[in-house]
Amino acid sequence: MFPLLRSCSWTFIGLGWVGSLGLFGAAHAQTTAPDTRGPIQIEADSLSGRLNRDFIAEGKVLLQQNRLSLRADRLSYDLNSQQTRAEGQVELLSDGNVFRGTLLDFNASTLNGRLEAPHYHFGRTQASGQAEFIEFKGQDHVEAQGSTYSSCPAPKDKDNSTLPWVLTTQHLSLDFSRNEGVAEGAVVRFYDVPILAMPLMSFPISTERKSGWLPPVLNLSNTSGVEFGVPYYWNIAPNHDATITPILSSRRGLELDGEFRYLEPSLGGTVSLVTLPYDTWAQTQRWAARWQHTGTLSRDWHYDWATLRVSDDNYWQDGLHGAENWTPRLLESRASLQRHDHWQWGGLHVDQQFYTKAQQWQILQSPLASATIVAPYRRDPQVGLRWQARSGALEAQLETEYNRFVHEDPTMLQGARTHGLGSVAWHFGDEGWQVSPKLLVNSAQYTLEQPLVTGDLSYFRTIPSFSLDNQWVFERPTQWGTQGLTQTLEPHVLYVRTPWYDQSMVPRFDSAALDLNAATIFADTAFSGIDRVADANRVTTGVRSRWLSDRTGAEVARVDIAQRMLLEPQRITEDGQPLTRQFSDVLLSGSISTDPHWRFEGSVQHDPEISRISRSVLSGQYSPGPFRTVSAIYRLQRGTSEQVALGWQWPISGAIPALSELWGDTPAPQRKSPSSGGGSDCQGTLYGVGRFDYSMRDERLTGLIGGLEYDAGCWIGRFVVQHQSTLPDTATTRLLFQLELVGLSRLGQNPLTVLKDNIPGYRLLRESGVNPGSPSAVPTPSPSSLPSPDLSHP
Repeated sequence: MFPLLRSCSWTFIGLGWVGSLGLFGAAHAQTTAPDTRGPIQIEADSLSGRLNRDFIAEGKVLLQQNRLSLRADRLSYDLNSQQTRAEGQVELLSDGNVFRGTLLDFNASTLNGRLEAPHYHFGRTQASGQAEFIEFKGQDHVEAQGSTYSSCPAPKDKDNSTLPWVLTTQHLSLDFSRNEGVAEGAVVRFYDVPILAMPLMSFPISTERKSGWLPPVLNLSNTSGVEFGVPYYWNIAPNHDATITPILSSRRGLELDGEFRYLEPSLGGTVSLVTLPYDTWAQTQRWAARWQHTGTLSRDWHYDWATLRVSDDNYWQDGLHGAENWTPRLLESRASLQRHDHWQWGGLHVDQQFYTKAQQWQILQSPLASATIVAPYRRDPQVGLRWQARSGALEAQLETEYNRFVHEDPTMLQGARTHGLGSVAWHFGDEGWQVSPKLLVNSAQYTLEQPLVTGDLSYFRTIPSFSLDNQWVFERPTQWGTQGLTQTLEPHVLYVRTPWYDQSMVPRFDSAALDLNAATIFADTAFSGIDRVADANRVTTGVRSRWLSDRTGAEVARVDIAQRMLLEPQRITEDGQPLTRQFSDVLLSGSISTDPHWRFEGSVQHDPEISRISRSVLSGQYSPGPFRTVSAIYRLQRGTSEQVALGWQWPISGAIPALSELWGDTPAPQRKSPSSGGGSDCQGTLYGVGRFDYSMRDERLTGLIGGLEYDAGCWIGRFVVQHQSTLPDTATTRLLFQLELVGLSRLGQNPLTVLKDNIPGYRLLRESGVNPGSPSAVPTPSPSSLPSPDLSHP
């Protein structure tokens, strides 16, 4: 027996129980157990025992091994049976996780043991809980009785033990060898009100996925009524998964939503299907299908396709699931294959691109004649080659392409077109000036299925063009108050000469007149596509002036003005009537942001003949800090539309921390909540969010998004109303409600996509409300596998 030692430390090699105790915390905070290699060091006020039999450490006992430490008032260890017993104020720390209890009894040989009355805190989720006891059953199995889990801090009022939200389980079993956690009698309570209960819940305990039911979703809309669904996540393989959601609608009956995702080394994609076997409101079957796919055949060959189809013309108007699209009435199906190559011989660089495409459309027509859409031509197929060569100041481009155009209306001209576009340009100058003469040729051969007015089934034409582009940059130092600036003066002159060719017999498969705006005024053509080449003898002049900060190089202000002048009337126009007006509208645009919180932008198109503004867009945005933004946009197109839009995200009550405290270099677990309080005090921050679009011409609201966000620290509540006009006399309205339990899950209908896409400057209150390692959450996988689905539906 070795003597009693005071204020001593002792080093041992081994003791496998240290790694096993760390597993329960690792289940919530990391994917693997902590490294248990290396010596174990013990410190205590006194250490006594019998040589090669046992020892006892008493008084401020501290056991450490790598990143794991154990504190206790008294610790005993039997070297023969490897039985360990820690008593008093037991505290176990591992990788930011803390376990506290009154008694730890553990056997390092069988890896069985028990921790009495444990309280635990997980560093990654900043969540805490307690249990009646925790039992360790071998290296890969842990069980807890009567456990709780919540990211809400303990209430300051000890007489009130109600947490804002808490997950309770009657029995919790964690099997690390099977990556499975099973919770019996799981109940989520929100202010002591049960909001989600599952008699038996299974979930993954690492970053590996696991099949199972996800939290239910609830949706309210004027077109579908009350919708309730429960998603099921199917973990098919590390690179294949599916989410299947049966939904019951009070107005339309049963709906089934499905999404399948796949990811291989050379391809990936998503397949979505929404089906209503029998829509009780429309008394018919409804469906929507979407497939998006990308892939590579080799290092240089790439292909992709995408399609979206719905069952009927009214699908978009009824606001049904699965048809979300930027152009909800014009649904595209396309497929493409392309190859890129690059060659270099000395100073000559050549880029080549081969491509072949096919494109089709589904048009969702309106019952109103005024809202009828003329379908675009289908391309069945499109095959082309592009070359671009550069050598010093010389640049040459060539495009050859074959298209077969098909239309759903048999009375419209259909056929094939083979065209060639070539140009040669010389670029002279340096950073202060540049002159670029360019020669262009547009050739096209048409082979038609219906005869032209001349009776011919084919037509060929070649149209040359010449342009001379001149640009200069002048600079001078200046000041704005005490801020040093550099002001630029950038004149721009473009001359274009294109002879007139009769194109009245040429079909128009893909050409339309370019709108006059800041992006097209210096273009060398007046039409998009190939079929129309406008005759031109014109000069476009403009000047830009910018003010750049000497300290940051950022643009503080900008002013642009430009105008076209015709030297001869333009005979090839959109409506066939010659353009004889010598001077075009004047385009004036600019922006200013002298204060980092304010920014104003605007563009005006002024008609000098009638001295009136024909078109204008004015916008302003005020953002004094995080989660504080207000923006306004005014749009005018005289004789067509006049609209105003206002968007905002603004705190109604509560304090907002500095932006650096939220998204700076601070580690994620230590970042502060945007709220000023939280916990049981319910002293968070209330935000107003929204946007409305109003047509001043029609005197009606065309779109509205309005809602509230409340961040209480450990939970976030969102309530959003979305109202969207689909036709002059119809609209869809949805109510979106989401409860985000920070560190656990999001429950309800997800409004975040709606807010991000429609409110300029909108910021998420949190980077992520779902902790990948927590119960009820599908973990975030490794970068090589598929992203995890959100627990609330978009």
